Amino acid sequence: MQQRRSAGRPTGTDGSDFNYRMVVDSRYQKVADGKSRLYALILTQAVLQLIGILYTCLSTSKGEVPNVIAISSIAISLISLILGDLGRRRSRATLLKFYMVASSIGVVLSIACVAKGNVSLQVLQTPSRWEIHKFELLEAARTAVGFLVQIFTVSTITSLISNMSPPKRTS
Repeated sequence: MQQRRSAGRPTGTDGSDFNYRMVVDSRYQKVADGKSRLYALILTQAVLQLIGILYTCLSTSKGEVPNVIAISSIAISLISLILGDLGRRRSRATLLKFYMVASSIGVVLSIACVAKGNVSLQVLQTPSRWEIHKFELLEAARTAVGFLVQIFTVSTITSLISNMSPPKRTS
């Protein structure tokens, strides 16, 4: 087998056969771009979940009762991240759909956990208490950023699945 040289035209052709060469469909490039964007979003969600794990561990080490909603949100989100990465690597639409639904449930549970705490509104109204409740503010900010990342994730997965499916034939 001959290796392709980095410069010049390929051996065995004079360059006049460009009309007969295969062109890669644009949807394959869209799939590759979507997969790389989804990888960045999955990494971002993983970092946000790591912050959530640290916050949950810190709050339970202070002697507070473990928040069942926060723990279930983190568990669902971590499982969905693993399945989402598998779906991204193997181009499995069903795994990507499951990831989209499960991570959305995890975000909703995280929002419910922050809303249930009700500390955020009291702390935001009095800036002198920000130092005392800095971890609660960090958790609220993590949840807000997680919600925004989830919006981008859902739109990326939706376009990725539509580009991964075979084109529809016109009859």
